[in-house]
Amino acid sequence: MTIQDRNISPAPIRQLDEAAINRIAAGEVVERPASAVKELVENAIDAGAARIAVDIAEGGKVLIRVTDDGHGIAEADLPLALARHATSKIDGTDLLNIHSFGFRGEALPSLGAVGRLTVTSRAAGAAAAAAISVEGGAIAPPRPAALTRGTVVELRDLFYATPARLKFLRSTRAEAQAIADTIRRLAMAEPGIGFTLRDLRDGDARTVLRLDAETGDLFDAMRARLSRILGAEFAENAIPLEAEREGVRLTGYAALPTYARGSSQAQYLFVNGRPVRDKLLSGALRAAYMDVLPSGRYPAAVLFVDLPPVEVDVNVHPAKAEVRFRDAGTVRGLIVSGLRHALAAEGHRASSTVSGAMLGAFRPQEPTADGRPRIYQMDRPSPQARAAAWTAQAPAAPAPAPMAGFDEPSARYAPPDPPAAPADPAPDAHPLGAARAQIHENYIIAQTAEGIVIVDQHAAHERLVYEELKARAATRSVPAQALLIPDIVTLPAGGAETLLEIAEDLAGLGLVIEPFGPDTVAVRETPAILGQVDAARLLRDIWDELEGTGGDALKARIDAVLSRMSCHGSIRSGRQMQPQEMNALLRQMEATPLSGQCNHGRPTYVTLRLADIERLFGRT
Repeated sequence: MTIQDRNISPAPIRQLDEAAINRIAAGEVVERPASAVKELVENAIDAGAARIAVDIAEGGKVLIRVTDDGHGIAEADLPLALARHATSKIDGTDLLNIHSFGFRGEALPSLGAVGRLTVTSRAAGAAAAAAISVEGGAIAPPRPAALTRGTVVELRDLFYATPARLKFLRSTRAEAQAIADTIRRLAMAEPGIGFTLRDLRDGDARTVLRLDAETGDLFDAMRARLSRILGAEFAENAIPLEAEREGVRLTGYAALPTYARGSSQAQYLFVNGRPVRDKLLSGALRAAYMDVLPSGRYPAAVLFVDLPPVEVDVNVHPAKAEVRFRDAGTVRGLIVSGLRHALAAEGHRASSTVSGAMLGAFRPQEPTADGRPRIYQMDRPSPQARAAAWTAQAPAAPAPAPMAGFDEPSARYAPPDPPAAPADPAPDAHPLGAARAQIHENYIIAQTAEGIVIVDQHAAHERLVYEELKARAATRSVPAQALLIPDIVTLPAGGAETLLEIAEDLAGLGLVIEPFGPDTVAVRETPAILGQVDAARLLRDIWDELEGTGGDALKARIDAVLSRMSCHGSIRSGRQMQPQEMNALLRQMEATPLSGQCNHGRPTYVTLRLADIERLFGRT
């Protein structure tokens, strides 16, 4: 069908008016109330504010008010502040050397185009304050106002000038949560600034978020701020990061692998203090935790990447949520290596949430009918009762057989001293204590100075073997043992071809295979560190792991192979261990990086403090 058939004539090209241009621009900059809050709070931060207060009503759809104590805006500059592409942040000669959040001069004009905007400000040193209003793009002249210092930006009836946009907003609760999340992200990067978020309902102001300014050095202030935002649990299980390479600096906190989350919502990434959502940074974070997290689990981290502004382009997204690095490889390598070194430095440490979950699974004895816990006299025995109890519980001394000619022994029989047992390490001499028992042929019970440690022997040894294999593989020094009779292994369709493609790399790991027919390989050598191993089962597991990694890089595929090998070379569940073996395993765990979790991200041990155990028995 042609244009003539549809009876449509081409329309002439015309210049859009300023109001239409502003409304179109607002659609890119202001997607929802949270976007407006982000722009206004960033302006307050750029103004040097020490305290920022945000008031909202109906999830920001009815009212958004941002108050700061920054340097303010001069009365003569107020009309220009509402003009498009007018800014004090840059002079336009260099769009790469940007040191501020805002630089385009689009936020206030865009908000004024789709809502009722009022800006009240008093510049530092000014005799009085002034206010200016804009409604649907129409700007009123400045007028006198009352304000002691800083700036107050009030936005009412957002999107009233573009009613169609209101239909795309979510519920009031969802929009309010998005605003709170936006403020939290900005507050993470500015621990020295105080933030307050209030929700105005029916004349009442409910404080949703209050973050006082933190003091101290960078890491102390950051840790305190993150503890308030993400919770004390994150702060307890996070490790500080500080690394630098070629002018790029990485700081922040990353959680232990055993504190993994079920989604990536606990990942916060910042570039030069600006919160971003960048695939490069997210991928580097995922790669750093690659062999310490199970499938479907995500690390929790707050990472700050700082580099010269000319090395990163922040002008690639309307909301400035994405960035582009000039040398992306250096940034990615710094994140991966910095995180891995920090995690390795923590050694055997595991998250406190594992112990907390274990305590939560315990069920102490039910209370009495009146709801009070049972009280036992033995909990606080008197000295006389304690002495009597010890006497009653003392083992009875065996009496000797009567000697010929005597009806009763003339003296008590003293049993011989028991043979001296081998000395165990003192419980307070090592972080993981001294082994005391093995239960169910899989769990080692160790006593520490502050409580007990329960170790999963198979998971712990699996990590130890894995780390040793990786260290040997890095130097191509994995010793192999030749099989007297090669094992012939038949694999599923395509399995043999997949393994033979990396046969040279497998040989470097001590596993030598050769083709032996359709979907069949011959295993001639196996890694000596694994001891006796079921070659058929090992090859099938390696093939499964390679299929799971898909087209990942060779390093990831080799690590997957090593992970499977270590599983086959570890102490199996059901094996009884001698005390010397158990203590040797504990000492090796203390000296091995990442020994707090196995190759699949599961914890290798849990710690129970004596105070927690006593609490379970009502001794507190």
